[in-house]
Amino acid sequence: MDKRRNKTGRWIAAVLAALGLGFVFYQMAVDNMPKGTPRQIDGYIPWSKDILQAAAAIPLQDGGRIKPLSTYAGFTMLSLHGGRSMKLLAGKNEEIRLKPTAWLLDALFRPQYAIKQPTFRVDNSAALEAIGVKPRGKRDTYSYEELESGRTKLGELVEIYQKIDSKQRDVVQTQILDLASNLRTYEFLLGYFSFARTGVVLRGSGENGGPDKHADMSAMMATAPQLRKQMEHSRDHSGQMEPRLTDLLNQVLNASNYAKFGLFLIPAKDPENETWNSAGNAIMNVMSGSDADPQTAIEDIKTLETLARSVDKDPAEFQQNLVLVKDRFTARALERDEGKSIGLEAAYYQKNWFLFALIFFLLGTLTAFGMWFAGQSLFGRICYWACVASTTVGVTYCTIAIVKRCVIMQRPPIGNLYDTIIFIATTGVMLCLLVEWFMKRRFALGLAPILGTALIVLARRFELGDAKDHMDPLVAVLDSNFWLTIHVINITLGYSAGLLSAFLSTGYILMRGLDLDEGDASLRRSLTRAVYGMLCVTLFFSLVGTVLGGIWANYSWGRFWGWDPKENGALLIVLWTLSILHARLGGYIREWGIHLASIFTAIVVTFSWWHVNFLGTGLHNYGFTAGKDTIWFFYATMTAVLIFGFICRAFEQAAKPKGIVRES
Repeated sequence: MDKRRNKTGRWIAAVLAALGLGFVFYQMAVDNMPKGTPRQIDGYIPWSKDILQAAAAIPLQDGGRIKPLSTYAGFTMLSLHGGRSMKLLAGKNEEIRLKPTAWLLDALFRPQYAIKQPTFRVDNSAALEAIGVKPRGKRDTYSYEELESGRTKLGELVEIYQKIDSKQRDVVQTQILDLASNLRTYEFLLGYFSFARTGVVLRGSGENGGPDKHADMSAMMATAPQLRKQMEHSRDHSGQMEPRLTDLLNQVLNASNYAKFGLFLIPAKDPENETWNSAGNAIMNVMSGSDADPQTAIEDIKTLETLARSVDKDPAEFQQNLVLVKDRFTARALERDEGKSIGLEAAYYQKNWFLFALIFFLLGTLTAFGMWFAGQSLFGRICYWACVASTTVGVTYCTIAIVKRCVIMQRPPIGNLYDTIIFIATTGVMLCLLVEWFMKRRFALGLAPILGTALIVLARRFELGDAKDHMDPLVAVLDSNFWLTIHVINITLGYSAGLLSAFLSTGYILMRGLDLDEGDASLRRSLTRAVYGMLCVTLFFSLVGTVLGGIWANYSWGRFWGWDPKENGALLIVLWTLSILHARLGGYIREWGIHLASIFTAIVVTFSWWHVNFLGTGLHNYGFTAGKDTIWFFYATMTAVLIFGFICRAFEQAAKPKGIVRES
């Protein structure tokens, strides 16, 4: 054996491992560090822990389901800011890390602070230049106050760019439209409680030249029947309304329009009505006479008015009013048999299960490298058991998180692309541990935390890029717990096994190509058997899942097979794994051949799992669009491993003495 070659191979492996770990740590830092530079906000006072805890559990309706305010805040902040935290400087450079619930409370109740916060991430400075705002750099975050000067120009450009087909827009045009949408979303939050802060001005009510009086919106709602009679009387006698009445109604209309979007906080009193009301809808329903129970709506608005006006008073009073709002709407939601998982969901995001799973997988990865490089020494055995412990804890965190998501969503674990990533991460690690149980060669054990780390990082990157709540109800075609269980889980287990076989083969190629196995034929045979077994598992679950999918399609769409891209992708996995297994049984490929073919399986699986969603066609296209750059990077990486394998195979064949039968 060439010891110099073995030493070089180990150095190459060490460098690759260091680069991979560095990339993961960089991604974690990017995901968790607040974007942009801290902003100075004089006089800013952080919300108390008790206030944040009470606000987090307030129920609201969003995305077709009932969720806690903290969830809405998290994904809204993520879509606008590109992260779930931001740094502020208050007082004498006191640094404050603002989280989603606190950020949303500022927007709703303290807009004077909110407009100074760096809420908007702008990835292309050319978009700011186009609206007349001076950028600080190519990519940075900006406050509403900083963008306000370009609001008029932004509106003009939006009118022009909206007429352009979405596929024909350039990057700057798309960024401008996104920025305009984000600003509108934020403006609705800033103005949501304006009805409570200002009330309604009663023009001409001032005495002796004094200022006009104000009336509460809830008081105006109580006089709605009288106001409607005045409107009818004015129209019947003069054909037009009195100016003061017109002004009054316009104020009510404007205030209700500001509070019409964003937060649908108020459960309908009628249990048959599935749609919750925003404050603006509640106001207009009473004013128009369409609310069957106006007194309840008036009391709801009065409760919100009391809350909004107490924000500048004693924090304890604001907290008390906040709890009253939470209890009032939670009790009504429970009467409607809704919102039972509000507390569980708020705690789920607070615990950050997958972040802790990632930390333990990283620890497992580090100890796996120590286990491989230290061998059977005492340090190597310590690393072995540390790797077992870390990986087991990491996959336990993932499992608990997935179970909690199922309870919250009231459906099986897989319904969208994000679900598949975390499910494949969990089952992939479990399959690795199962392979290690049979092999007992430390290779699959070391691969388990590496696979878990890679996929959890992918899930976090996808969540940041997509910025959508992945617990929201499914599209109608997927809304079947029975078929989601027996079809989708089978297909996804096939994806998991196929990817695992490819990663085992990647390890085989790198190990043999860099001479890390030191010619251990027994280890090579064990890996080959493991890969063969995973390919059999891939074929089984993919074939069963595809047949079940056809039955579901026949039930839902009236046809078993329609050559849909997603169906074709599943068929490709079945045909490719069948080809590998038949070629192996027929003796056409041996160790090198099955591993090289297995690596290509990752490309086939990824195309079926992820890429077909980018084609924009077919009944299985559910709108998943995030992750295009990641998928091309993955294709390039697996292709590079394939090329490396072919080169190593060629060199190994060339080095054999003539007359020896060459392995296929």
